[in-house]
Amino acid sequence: MTNMTLEEVVGCNSTDRKMETVREALEELLVAAQRQNCLTVGVYESAQLMNVDPDSVVLCVLATDEEDENDVALQIHFTLIQAFCCDIDINIVRVSGMRRLAQVLGEPVSADSNANEPRDLHCILVTNPQAEHLKLNEVGSYCKESRCRNQWVPSIALQER
Repeated sequence: MTNMTLEEVVGCNSTDRKMETVREALEELLVAAQRQNCLTVGVYESAQLMNVDPDSVVLCVLATDEEDENDVALQIHFTLIQAFCCDIDINIVRVSGMRRLAQVLGEPVSADSNANEPRDLHCILVTNPQAEHLKLNEVGSYCKESRCRNQWVPSIALQER
């Protein structure tokens, strides 16, 4: 067993609490934005919106799971979206836990009985800069803190409940 200093123990607990707070803030923000019709869902739909009205976008969420890591086309889309967001100063966050993301947004995980495919949750944009949402500020602060540590696209792992 390794011995940790008090500062290391407190630091770990503080970091865990911070991540839990940011995770909850992101989930609440996505639910609130969906309720206010301020979400754009899908890689293609997101790219279209950023091309037409980039100033309306306040947060970009890029979501993947391990099986998506080898999807070259998706990774190219992500690289382009990230570059665009960095260029025009849109906060970006990468999320793992697609099943949890689908739960949060009330989406089916697979095609339903009517053969309706679930929406593409790999890219989600939050719009509506007029609505200063407290949770948006929390997530935005996390993104800003991450950039100060040279982590330009911070990651959040959503956890099944």
